[in-house]
Amino acid sequence: MPVVPPKGYPQEVRDRLDRDADAVIARYPVDRSALLPLLHLVQAEEGYVSGDGIKYCADKLDLTTAEVSGVATFYSMYKRQQVGDFHVGVCTNTLCAVLGGDEIFAALKQHLGVGNDQRTEVSAEGRSLTLEHIECNAACDFAPVMTVNWEFFDNMTPEKAKQLVDDLLAGRPVIATRGPAVCSFRETERILAGFEDLREDAVRGGGSAGPESLVGLRVAQARGETA
Repeated sequence: MPVVPPKGYPQEVRDRLDRDADAVIARYPVDRSALLPLLHLVQAEEGYVSGDGIKYCADKLDLTTAEVSGVATFYSMYKRQQVGDFHVGVCTNTLCAVLGGDEIFAALKQHLGVGNDQRTEVSAEGRSLTLEHIECNAACDFAPVMTVNWEFFDNMTPEKAKQLVDDLLAGRPVIATRGPAVCSFRETERILAGFEDLREDAVRGGGSAGPESLVGLRVAQARGETA
């Protein structure tokens, strides 16, 4: 099939994006340095980085679409197909896999009826999610680990994982193990673009280190050791 060139955003969408994009670009001494947050911004608009999003970033930063595409396809957080209301990631790297990550991922694929990097059907409550196996999220102390829109869920089991996705699809509140209540994928992307996190409990934990991560520090302090 021939490739359909992007048409560009409607003017009302572009006007809204321009206000936010200009605020982002103003933070950097060189405009092209704003590319990563701008990709999050256009992902917040459509739920993925579309051809229109790539064209917008290129036009805004005086780059070629090839340059923008190269970045968008390099980083796994930028999605080239529509993501559901929630991005659910299951770590299947070595330690998580050994402690049950592979089992969790297999259970969720069967439970949801989707494969890797696939989106579920919309639930009766009007919600969907995308399931993906992900690489190490540097939370090995809490393995096996899952994420929902990059918020951590620690020490998971297949049963806890299935309950988690059922709660997401049913619209029930879900609170991260070391962070705030989970918001939608698009809302998360706007936060990652650099805009204020307006969740009331956003300061609670925020994915910070837990007791398990700090054992080594406490031992070193007790011994009087320093860096």
